Amino acid sequence: MVIGGARTRRGGGGRRRAGAVAIVLGALMTAGLHGPDTTARAAETDEAAVARARGSAADGASAAGDGGLWFDGRAAAEVTPEGTRFTDGHGREVVLRGFNVSGGTKLHENRGLPFASTADARASAEALRGLTGGNTVRFLLSWAYAEPEPGRVDEAYLAAVTEQMGAFLDAGLRVYPDFHQDLYSRYLFHRDSWYTGDGAPRWAVEAGGYPREFCGICVHWGQNITQNKAVLDASRDFWHNRVLETEAGPLGVQDAFLATAEKTMAHLKEHLTEGQFAGIAGFDPYNEPHAGTYRDGEDSRSWERDTLAPFYERFRARMDAAGWRDKPAFLEPNMFWNSNIGFQHEEGGFLDAGRLGPRSVFNTHFYDQRAISGLLMPGKARDGQNLGDFAKVRERSAATGVPAVVSEFGHPLNGLTADKAPTVLKAMYQALDSRLAGRDWWRRAAESGPVLSAQQWQWDIYSGRHRELMNGNPDKVLTEGDAWNDEDLSAVELDASGEPVLRQDERLLDRLYPTAVSGRTLAFVYEDRSRDGDRTLTWNRIPDGLPHVAELTGSGRYGMLVWRSDAPGGGAEEAPTELHLPKGFDPERTVVVSDLGTAAGPPPYAADGRMARHPIATAPEAGGTDARRLLLSPGTAGEDGGPGGRLHFALIAEGTEAAPPELREEAQRELADWAARAGFGG
Repeated sequence: MVIGGARTRRGGGGRRRAGAVAIVLGALMTAGLHGPDTTARAAETDEAAVARARGSAADGASAAGDGGLWFDGRAAAEVTPEGTRFTDGHGREVVLRGFNVSGGTKLHENRGLPFASTADARASAEALRGLTGGNTVRFLLSWAYAEPEPGRVDEAYLAAVTEQMGAFLDAGLRVYPDFHQDLYSRYLFHRDSWYTGDGAPRWAVEAGGYPREFCGICVHWGQNITQNKAVLDASRDFWHNRVLETEAGPLGVQDAFLATAEKTMAHLKEHLTEGQFAGIAGFDPYNEPHAGTYRDGEDSRSWERDTLAPFYERFRARMDAAGWRDKPAFLEPNMFWNSNIGFQHEEGGFLDAGRLGPRSVFNTHFYDQRAISGLLMPGKARDGQNLGDFAKVRERSAATGVPAVVSEFGHPLNGLTADKAPTVLKAMYQALDSRLAGRDWWRRAAESGPVLSAQQWQWDIYSGRHRELMNGNPDKVLTEGDAWNDEDLSAVELDASGEPVLRQDERLLDRLYPTAVSGRTLAFVYEDRSRDGDRTLTWNRIPDGLPHVAELTGSGRYGMLVWRSDAPGGGAEEAPTELHLPKGFDPERTVVVSDLGTAAGPPPYAADGRMARHPIATAPEAGGTDARRLLLSPGTAGEDGGPGGRLHFALIAEGTEAAPPELREEAQRELADWAARAGFGG
């Protein structure tokens, strides 16, 4: 949920709600985020059949991971929670990075689907993979369109969802679906309302008999969560499973939702190929849960414990019944638990839940509400700005004993605070990568910790090209931005020729990151050199004590990964550690300095059986796009790391200058000495 950023409202009447005072009021009352979609058609081809054949059970390899290499396929695509980390079928530590697909699900124009066609979904998936190197998407679904009548699912909708989801799986992306809702339902809002919602079907609203919605002095849609009586009452009814009188007879509203969720999951399990289903990372049961109103004596913590947790137990049972027993549930706590505006904060984050269980993920959102508000953070974001915010996520992951994912984060790209976006997003990615600010990383790297998984809001190829009748009103045709409650957060749009292009600096979005680590990540940092206008943002400078490393990296982008192998000596059967290589990292010029060796222009990956011929190599990403990956194979080094596994490091540089062997060797010696003194343990 996004707070604050004001845009001019379009449509009949064209009333404005801009100005610094309105922005601050919006931030000072409540929070929220999401986005939208429409128009663009592409011709369907036989590619879907080809992709489906690639993913079929007959060849035993998943289209969401079939790059033709022995460590690709189903084992690489599968994700399992293991303690506080995700692992794949090879036991490698996995980071899930990507986007939400898409806010268009919240609109009527494509009838609750992210895309107008499967061809558009395919083009979007390939663009996301090729332009950003993302490996995972949160895929939005609509309860309203899945169950348009009480007790009846729309098989045509589920079929279209399956095809569009399959396009992302075929492109090498993992997927976790999300039954999305905001303000409970669009059907709570009248034709002339300034706001709208999404989620519950019309019949559930009509049977509820809710009062005419009214938000009072609201300058941002998120304030409806805590101020609009219709939204409050409907949310309360859902969580307490109010029995509604419907044309199909009495029906508990939560019971109806859970039944539809089970039928949806069963449909996906039946109609995705075995290879595609391997790429399903889990399920997000309910977006941004909030009580609506608390009962007497109840607070946010007790509501999570006594109402939200039992709902998740019921959803878990539905997952098991639908054949999703091996898939984790991505569980969101009270949406306001980590607000960084004090009076919006509500206690939560499963503080009273103890350990969540082995088939769970701690799933949360974060928007820098101080930055979005304007006056609460007047300037740009700085080095280390969001470390504390994301430290809370890491702490709750450790306390609950499960992996964490930040399934929504972002910043408005239009409005009075849009100028902050380059720095705010850089600060968020920095905090996802490491616990440390850039100024501290090299001297305190042992405190850096694992990399957080996250999906940015959002990826909408129809950005700025919508034709959404707001609340069904033909006098309010929304075309700009996300076409939803004045939001504009999509990282992508179509250019004049209809090709997907990034709306943000590619250096920020197409990032070097460890996609699969053969062992445990101890530290990671990426200096993306992204830009704020004409200014290059450099928050992590190589210290003076590493002069050859500084000379090698120059003014280009670089990343540093430190990890410890699980196996004492690696071994030929160990799958390699993989990092996504941003598009600007030309494989012929990329420089790698590692304990495994050094390389200027690593060779293509080749192996004798499962033994890599080169410890440092490159290969195309799985899924058939132009994206590439760096492969590090410790098993070729043949050294014994002792009972605790071997400590490894790798510096990956953009290669803007020549890197002769002598310079690489000096940099290797510097880094080996640095790693030995950094405190990573024996």
